[in-house]
Amino acid sequence: MKRTRQQIAALPLRWKGGEVEVLMITSRDTGRWVVPKGWPMRKTEPWAAAAIEALEEAGAKGRMAREVFGTYAYGKRLKGGDVVPCLVRVYPMIVEKLKRDWKERSERTRRWFPVAEAAGLVDEPELAELLMSLESKPTKTPVAGPLLRRAAS
Repeated sequence: MKRTRQQIAALPLRWKGGEVEVLMITSRDTGRWVVPKGWPMRKTEPWAAAAIEALEEAGAKGRMAREVFGTYAYGKRLKGGDVVPCLVRVYPMIVEKLKRDWKERSERTRRWFPVAEAAGLVDEPELAELLMSLESKPTKTPVAGPLLRRAAS
């Protein structure tokens, strides 16, 4: 059995019309809707690495939480066809700016979704649960709540 690899992800959020929305991107290989994620970076805090992934994959810049909002597991398909089990640590981000041009712009589509709709689009049940935790009382959720409260004021 393959050992589980660690990944980091950003959960880019904003307020729109009194609701929380999440910025999703398409994966490069299958075109599924996902959140920006990648491998930890040497000599970079995990939350800062998640911010770099959000910028490179979605062109999003903003305020990152330095604590993990939650985790989810999935099987990452490698170039050779092997599938590696991954555990992804998710760091919420309040998006303050979307760049018109970014590193992976030609390889991905990005789009804002209400959190419930985003939860229905992802393949990973644990990620869907994390998204749904923002549906009813987003400012009360651990880690993401304080960021959302600041962004709303």
